Amino acid sequence: MGPLLRRKSHLLLLVAVVLVSCPAQSSAPGSPATFGPVFEDQPLSLLFPEESTEEKVTLACRARASPPATYRWKMNGTEMKLEPGSRHQLVGGNLVIMNPTKAQDAGVYQCLASNPVGTVVSREAVLRFGFLQEFSKEERDPVKTHEGWGVMLPCNPPAHYPGLSYRWLLNEFPNFIPTDGRHFVSQTTGNLYIARTNASDLGNYSCLATSHMDFSTKSVFSKFAQLNLAAEDPRLFAPSIKARFPAETYALVGQQVTLECFAFGNPVPRIKWRKVDGSLSPQWATAEPTLQIPSVSFEDEGTYECEAENSKGRDSVQGRIIVQAQPEWLKVISDMEADIGSSLRWGCAAAGKPRPTVRWLRNGEPLTSQSRVEVLAGDLRFSKLSLEDSGMYQCVAENKHGTIYASAELAVQALAPDFRLNPVRRLIPAARGGEVIIPCQPRSAPKAVVLWSKGTEILVNSSRVTVTPDGTLIIRNISRSDEGKYTCFAENFMGKANSTGILSVRDATKITLAPSSADINLGDNLTLQCHASHDPTMDLTFTWTLDDFPIDSDKPGGHYRRASVKETVGDLTILNAQLRHGGKYTCMAQTVVDSASKEATVLVRGPPGPPGGVVVRDIGDTTVQLSWSRGFDNHSPIAKYTLQARTPSSGKWKQVRTNPANIEGNAETAQVLGLTPWMDYEFRVIASNILGTGEPSGPSSKIRTKEAAPSVAPSGLSGGGGAPGELIVNWTPVSREYQNGDGFGYLLSFRRQGSTHWQTARVPGADAQYFVYSNDSVRPYTPFEVKIRSYNRRGSGPESLTALVYSAEEEPRVAPTKVWAKGVSSSEMNVTWDSVQQDMNGILLGYEIRYWKAGDKEAAADRVRTAGLDTSARVTDLHPNTKYHVTVRAYNRAGTGPASPSTSATTMKPREWAWGGDVPLGSLFL
Repeated sequence: MGPLLRRKSHLLLLVAVVLVSCPAQSSAPGSPATFGPVFEDQPLSLLFPEESTEEKVTLACRARASPPATYRWKMNGTEMKLEPGSRHQLVGGNLVIMNPTKAQDAGVYQCLASNPVGTVVSREAVLRFGFLQEFSKEERDPVKTHEGWGVMLPCNPPAHYPGLSYRWLLNEFPNFIPTDGRHFVSQTTGNLYIARTNASDLGNYSCLATSHMDFSTKSVFSKFAQLNLAAEDPRLFAPSIKARFPAETYALVGQQVTLECFAFGNPVPRIKWRKVDGSLSPQWATAEPTLQIPSVSFEDEGTYECEAENSKGRDSVQGRIIVQAQPEWLKVISDMEADIGSSLRWGCAAAGKPRPTVRWLRNGEPLTSQSRVEVLAGDLRFSKLSLEDSGMYQCVAENKHGTIYASAELAVQALAPDFRLNPVRRLIPAARGGEVIIPCQPRSAPKAVVLWSKGTEILVNSSRVTVTPDGTLIIRNISRSDEGKYTCFAENFMGKANSTGILSVRDATKITLAPSSADINLGDNLTLQCHASHDPTMDLTFTWTLDDFPIDSDKPGGHYRRASVKETVGDLTILNAQLRHGGKYTCMAQTVVDSASKEATVLVRGPPGPPGGVVVRDIGDTTVQLSWSRGFDNHSPIAKYTLQARTPSSGKWKQVRTNPANIEGNAETAQVLGLTPWMDYEFRVIASNILGTGEPSGPSSKIRTKEAAPSVAPSGLSGGGGAPGELIVNWTPVSREYQNGDGFGYLLSFRRQGSTHWQTARVPGADAQYFVYSNDSVRPYTPFEVKIRSYNRRGSGPESLTALVYSAEEEPRVAPTKVWAKGVSSSEMNVTWDSVQQDMNGILLGYEIRYWKAGDKEAAADRVRTAGLDTSARVTDLHPNTKYHVTVRAYNRAGTGPASPSTSATTMKPREWAWGGDVPLGSLFL
């Protein structure tokens, strides 16, 4: 055995030993996949109340892995001994701490999950213990001050963790001190501040401190402290800020930030906040003693000022908010497979403030630079990877606000060439005169050296034959002589393998009838022809593209249809062609070994596309100037343009008059005529050619025409009614489109009929619809001539036609005479009377009959009215054998007149067979 062969055998034996000892790093095809631990559940920091009745704390940990993971835990960086029966128990991957105590269990915990592939470390979880002790039992000294002065009552809270919230009691529970401009409870110190004391503040005060923990709340009270006030005339004094926020406040992105500021002063000072080096967001602008930013961001960093001011002066304090952030990944590592002996560069990057530092772990242990490994902050570089480099890697980014972990598996592979998953194709058809590409892609690590042979001949690169660096064989300008067996040989230091395929040369595919370019109109049909010849031993398929995008000719309801006459015909028919169907069509005839294609251009002519850039300028009261840019003419010259407008009231587009009246196709501007003054308008433009009318442009920006005096008189002039001495005039309010301007109202002119003097009245408001003229000298039902016009701030409009309106009517002054009544049945009586003369008080509408039983009061009378000027009526539904008193009155729109003298009538006795109980109230038959 020669030296070279002995060295190779020794190397193969060494590698075989390594592979046996590291079975997770390489597996034969079809073997179960192995992978390292991936966390699905990691421990969270906990706050455990010291006085809790809970008997255990659970820190969660669960990882997905194959083979399944085993678990270990660290406390404060030291691995824990988890023995049966101890207070620390492992349940699955979870750590359960029984009867936890602060002295033994407070600290930082991490879970380690391992399997044969490697180990990963969880994020850190901090177990803290919350507590709140009682206030001191010692009596509190009284606090003395002068009435009208400010005072601070200290809370002096007991020892606690975490922070507290505070309230104060006055004299007894639950009489809490209100949060108002005069009182303030600091949530930082718990102290109570009173800006200006008065007599109502006398009493005993107690501080209530409350601790809010994860699953419990506890409150404690201080001893009462008495506040005594020395009476004196309150003096006025300038503000003095007593509760002030610190010069620097640090906050993490997303946290709530609260700044406190409260001042003594008389009068009670007003609080104002501002951002010195920027603007304060409107939602935070407040006059409260606290400024709260619910979710702080880097934009909120800066200097803030609180100012307290009253009539005697001002005081201010400034402080800076400094915003920082926990680490956040910008780039993370991902699982990687790499060949033995190759190089690898992994990288991760994180953002944060302060800038995070980055370190690396391999299988849970710190990784530093070594002979083949270079660690440069976020970069990890390997040279000449070996099998022992396989494992679980973690990139760790941390700053003082937190630590984050990114995990990935590195699998270093050492494999002899293997074609089982990807052999050379058994049969390799190729077209005569064409090109064939034969990949050689065995699975191997490191990458194998590849050689090709035809039969027993080793192939080398030539003008027709190329073996690429990745082992692919390319043969060009193929002929029948190239047929035969081709074998790919692959070898690396792990071994060698080969795979063989047979090259079969076929006739080339050719286009025998190519599609022709065409020019069609919108809606036309067109057939593009495409015929081809091919090797008869192979299937031929046709595909079409439009501007290099595939055409689906099988889509239901689509515009494309394919011919199915015979295999060598691939004609494409375009049905009801649309503008989008214009472009470059490519027909490709294809077999499994080659293809041929030809192109044709189809031009679809149609109506123009929408114009663009509609701009309104030179706005007048009834005209505007419109300009636009030309849209696509879609291969047919634009013949004319049409302009349209719409208003908010109608919402519909309508054609408008223009100057010039006919807008030619080369125009890009025109004047719009006949618009309504003081009206909001949008405009659009539509182009037309000999093939039709195109889509409209987008609407212009909304504009309002200038104001002008009204041009239309109000309509619906009428009136009447009202109280004595009144003239009421009604009209229909003018709609918005006819008002022509702001400051709209009505000018009313009226005069007694026959008079030469007009009186006028101004009624402001577009919605006004009546006017009341009151004058005791106006007689009832006096005719007035009335006319109306509208006005706005640009002037008044035309007058309406004159209408005749009557002043208010009065009740009739004359009573009917010769009233006569007679019972005509057991339930009816006839009433007649003489009519009254029409007087000048109004229009007589009819008569009202009042009737009541003898013995009743007239106030209880029933009433019925005639609907005309008849002088007789029949009253029905009366009681039988009953005497009724009757009066008659005339009525008009103003009411009823005086009553006639009363008369009486008695209804007849009923027939026995007709009697049936109570009779309903009276009614009237004319």
